[in-house]
Amino acid sequence: QVQLVESGGGKVQAGGSLRLSCVASGTFININDMGWYRQGPGNQRALVAVITSTGSTTYADSVKGRFTISRDNAKNTMYLQMNGLKPEDTDVYFCNVVATIRQFLHTSDRNYWGQGTQVTVSS
Repeated sequence: QVQLVESGGGKVQAGGSLRLSCVASGTFININDMGWYRQGPGNQRALVAVITSTGSTTYADSVKGRFTISRDNAKNTMYLQMNGLKPEDTDVYFCNVVATIRQFLHTSDRNYWGQGTQVTVSS
């Protein structure tokens, strides 16, 4: 019911910038929280940044001051502006969305994941 398409990943040199995008589509009633995660070691996805439906944001300590998360509700799109990239930022970045969907006679909130986009930062 919800499909997420990510784009904007790539390879940059240390100190460079990238902007990731995530577009949600489907038959959901609305989109609540949206966030970016990265794979990290041990197959444990870690929060990079999250933004609520009202625009409240939270960042991992490692990216504060360098990354900015934003969303365009009219376009069902979320962005992650990444500045001052470091080699340590190299990872696969995943879009995550909490959406309210219709299930028969009631609604339910569900989590959805994008397939991930590779970010590589060379030193």
